Amino acid sequence: MARMHSTGRGKSGSTKPRNPDLSMVDYDNEEIKDLILKLADEDMMPSVIGEKLRDRYGIPDVKAVTGKSINEILEEEDEGIDLPEDLYKLMEKALQINEHLEENGKDMEAKRSLRLTESKIRRLVKYYRGKKLPEDWKYSLDKARLHVK
Repeated sequence: MARMHSTGRGKSGSTKPRNPDLSMVDYDNEEIKDLILKLADEDMMPSVIGEKLRDRYGIPDVKAVTGKSINEILEEEDEGIDLPEDLYKLMEKALQINEHLEENGKDMEAKRSLRLTESKIRRLVKYYRGKKLPEDWKYSLDKARLHVK
């Protein structure tokens, strides 16, 4: 969904290496789980936890080492977030745009941006409904304010 409403031609960025070198990892499964839970207690999202583990602790791929993803480990320990991370971030963005529009009501570019962001949110809700969200879950700005801190 990166360039849905612009003239770009897809996502750019690096891809993960096929076989990460796990011989350099100095941590066992329990230590990695403890690190993940410690970082989750600091209110970090799973993607940020993965970056911290890679950059600070030298763990290139949690799933390759433990056999489980960061989200699976957090859900096992009941530390997982109630919304999927991509949906959460889009709701956060919509709230920021709406806050900007309250101060700058004539900003037409921001109005369009809010419309496009809410459109992405609705598409994601449609995808996650019944999987990670209840069947009757609907998006609204008021609901976004409750979920986003």
